[in-house]
Amino acid sequence: MDEPTRQAADVTGRSAGTGGAEAATEAFVAHRNLLFTVAYEMLGSASDAEDVLQETWLRWADVDQATVREPRALLVRITTRQALTRLRALSRRRESYVGPWLPEPLLTSPDVAEDVELADSVSMAVLLVLETLRPTERAVFVLREVFGLGYGEIAQAVGRTTTAVRQIAHRARAHVAARRPRESVSPARSRKALAAFQQAVETGDLRGLLDVIAPDVVLLTDGGGVVRAALRPVVGARDVAGVLGRLTSATFRPAQVNGSPALILRTGGEIDTVLAVRLEGGLITGLYAVRNPGKLSRVGRETALGR
Repeated sequence: MDEPTRQAADVTGRSAGTGGAEAATEAFVAHRNLLFTVAYEMLGSASDAEDVLQETWLRWADVDQATVREPRALLVRITTRQALTRLRALSRRRESYVGPWLPEPLLTSPDVAEDVELADSVSMAVLLVLETLRPTERAVFVLREVFGLGYGEIAQAVGRTTTAVRQIAHRARAHVAARRPRESVSPARSRKALAAFQQAVETGDLRGLLDVIAPDVVLLTDGGGVVRAALRPVVGARDVAGVLGRLTSATFRPAQVNGSPALILRTGGEIDTVLAVRLEGGLITGLYAVRNPGKLSRVGRETALGR
């Protein structure tokens, strides 16, 4: 049981005869996966999303439940406001991050991949695009395009007028559309490309590797200054292949990460790297290698997401 849910259960236990406390707990637990997903898509960090959920619970527990007509809407509003506050602080911290910053990878269940829109929205490629938005633009985009909230609801969540939110949504939509992958790739095609990639790397087959990665492929490695990683993007098939050629001692396991097929690399039995890919035109155009140990705790167990 996670901390916010445990706190909610504790409140219920202390207030067994209090209908308001029970209603608050039931609503929070019922919408927890949604709230976590909202926070994660805004922050790109599961640990920060969990902190936001704790802050959301503390504020939600103080709300007079008799005055709440739509628990989901109010919970999303509270979560969004808390996430916005944290996002503004994180944006300043990420400016001093050592090397490329990548989102914290999540081991996800097959049902996330079946929800095409949800899987796309939590993919490494799209989360990196969302990083290029201003905090309010990111919140508006996530709430509108991923969760389908109305402009009025979003306006209340971000503290802007409905007219302003419409303008922000239009601007953010155009920004993301210009930068996200140009085509939607089926899980089956992704698995096939990833299997060919894995075989080429494991066997040291340079020709086979060059057949599955694009000439202008980009590799981003996130070590966070804690473990060895390239401090700048590695660009071009030959240079990327040179880096990947050093991975022959690792063991590879296919997994569902952020709703898409990915690889988990282990050395000495321990998780060393999570490797996600971006596919376009049948070729791998982007590789995202998360090595920062502080970001690998969520790939040991599935994380539930929801809309």
